Amino acid sequence: MKMQSVLSLIYPPQCISCDQSTERDFALCGSCWRETPFIEGLVCDLCGEPLAGEDDGHVAHCDACMKLERPWTQGRSAMLYGKNARKLILAMKHGDRPEIARAAGPWLARAGRDIFPDDPVIVPIPIHWSRRLKRRYNQSAELGRALSKETRFEHVPDALIRPIRTQPHEGMTQEARFQNMERAIQPHPKQGARIKARDVILLDDVMTSGATFHAATHAALKAGAASVRVLSLARVARDA
Repeated sequence: MKMQSVLSLIYPPQCISCDQSTERDFALCGSCWRETPFIEGLVCDLCGEPLAGEDDGHVAHCDACMKLERPWTQGRSAMLYGKNARKLILAMKHGDRPEIARAAGPWLARAGRDIFPDDPVIVPIPIHWSRRLKRRYNQSAELGRALSKETRFEHVPDALIRPIRTQPHEGMTQEARFQNMERAIQPHPKQGARIKARDVILLDDVMTSGATFHAATHAALKAGAASVRVLSLARVARDA
């Protein structure tokens, strides 16, 4: 405790998004918090996109989820992919800032509290080994570790694998995204058995069309998962 007090004097807590002082580590300052578009109110029960109207307790779905057959049961997201949320995710994903995931743990736990089943297992979306070699870590696995610490749910970071190096989805149509992800995610030959008969929470940093979650859900069900729910740190809205 004394050592921590000394360190806090030498290195006082700073906002994870800027250099402003904060009351605790791995937090946002007031200004950055206001610039981070956290999702509140009525959302699509399948993808977590914000919807117009008030939350009266009834299940609602967005237009995209009514048109597409989603293989998962429910879905949520902590924030919209824009403003400071985009900055944080890009820093975590490409800027060698895995510690941002520690701040995201409570945000994810809050976003998913309405869909978490009893005793689920957290399974992060896998990345291809070549991308992991370049980044040194899988940002979704870092998020999974943080969410597991917050909720005490079991975390199985290697239950799924990504044997195919897919093309980046930027600029692709929705149809192309789904084609790009076809058979790209599979159960791990050994670790996949750990999610058999378990309720799975699939976790990723960003959800756009849902193509990646679609492929990962089928892989989890192939491994014998009892059910699958999806959770993302950020959701790209249709008009984003």
